[in-house]
Amino acid sequence: MTDFFSSDFTLGILGGGQLGKMMLYETRKFDIKTHVLDPSAQAPCRIACDHFEQGDLMDYDTVYRFGKKTDVLTFEIENVNVDALAALEKEGKKVFPSSETLKNIQNKGIQKQFYKDHKIPTAPFIVYDNKNQLNEAIVRKELHFPFVWKSCTGGYDGKGVSIIRDAEAVIPLPDTACIAEKLVPFKNELAVIVARNVSGAVTTYPVVEMEFHPEANQVEYVICPARIDETVAARARTVATHVSEAFQHVGLLAVELFQTEDDDILVNEVAPRPHNSGHHTIESSYTNQFEQHLRAILDLPLGRTDSKVGGVMVNLVGAEGHTGEVQYQNIESILAMEGVTPHIYGKKETRPFRKMGHVTIVDENLSKARLVAEEVKKTINVISK
Repeated sequence: MTDFFSSDFTLGILGGGQLGKMMLYETRKFDIKTHVLDPSAQAPCRIACDHFEQGDLMDYDTVYRFGKKTDVLTFEIENVNVDALAALEKEGKKVFPSSETLKNIQNKGIQKQFYKDHKIPTAPFIVYDNKNQLNEAIVRKELHFPFVWKSCTGGYDGKGVSIIRDAEAVIPLPDTACIAEKLVPFKNELAVIVARNVSGAVTTYPVVEMEFHPEANQVEYVICPARIDETVAARARTVATHVSEAFQHVGLLAVELFQTEDDDILVNEVAPRPHNSGHHTIESSYTNQFEQHLRAILDLPLGRTDSKVGGVMVNLVGAEGHTGEVQYQNIESILAMEGVTPHIYGKKETRPFRKMGHVTIVDENLSKARLVAEEVKKTINVISK
């Protein structure tokens, strides 16, 4: 086994945002040397890695040259140059998850077709190359309102997704490759994080339930365990494991799911990295998602995934009408609440709905934790100075 700890072994991380920053908590714990590449000079990772480089994650040469200096390469964001990763792999560089996995996930049209080809349950969909094709399908009545519109590339944190209820709602959509997906009535939005190491050992975390902000289309609360029937939870974990096996991914795979009115489980989309739906694990689980990702990509034994305590996670996003230098109003008040832990991501500038941090609330009583989460949400404000 390679000696990863207190050695010259170098882990490269593409992307220096909050996910990378939280991964670095764990590399510090294990004394693993890290290099990080990010386009922003103010990237949250900058202060915690051993070596920071500023550069474009979509630029072939930048990613290739960065990867050459590392022993194992991983990423905390999907928008990276896949061709550079593939070239590094050809030269024997270890990249986890692989360029092949990322290629099947990066483009939502390819991702949806992958589910269809592998008989993974998902909502019916059609892929369109451009807006003109989409409009023609509406005119020919091949496509009926309402439907869910998704941009094939570039969507994140609720951007690039819209529910289209009439022809007027199509007008502001960008002219880009997209998916039109059937709007499936569902009871719950769920997520399962699957960990798979290089040797193929697989484990899943308990199912979480996600409550969304109605306007921003962003997750407002993540609740673990999900308040669902045990048979539905078992089915969700089985489907998520099937997805992991199909992608043959290494690392973490966050699988977002719909629980339909009939208790069927449909795959919405996946993220091949630590994920917002797993942040609660830092306080509530035996092995948090960031440590588990490291264990998986370094082919170490996977850790326990069960929860020590019930957890609810609240996203801290920039308040509407506030842009500029950030201020966390009333943070002292939430620190006085029992079982409350804020995580501040280190982004100096706030803007409306930008993810600036999260707060985890833990309690043996999940209902109590959920009530405290609402109190936290009402109390703390992410504003500009």
